[in-house]
Amino acid sequence: MANPFNKLKDLVTSLEDDFEKSYDKHNAAAGTRVRKGMQELKNMAQEIRLTVQNQKNSSKDSAPAAAPAAKKAAPAAAKKAAPAAAKKAAPAAKKK
Repeated sequence: MANPFNKLKDLVTSLEDDFEKSYDKHNAAAGTRVRKGMQELKNMAQEIRLTVQNQKNSSKDSAPAAAPAAKKAAPAAAKKAAPAAAKKAAPAAKKK
């Protein structure tokens, strides 16, 4: 499969002349080609987005099982350390 980013760049580059004709010369046919190209760009962007999302999700599935356990252990250790630090703090002096 070709690089999706290069395909996007090629599509945008191919629309450059039609953009100029549509905006500068008010050519209706060029405007139609721009709209068609922009729809193609939108569809291509959605395909790329879904591909990237699927790649991300598949990499999560193949991650080692030990990683989530390590993440859970760290917050528990922090919770145990916090009360001990609070007990060591000097109590506030009361005003009479």
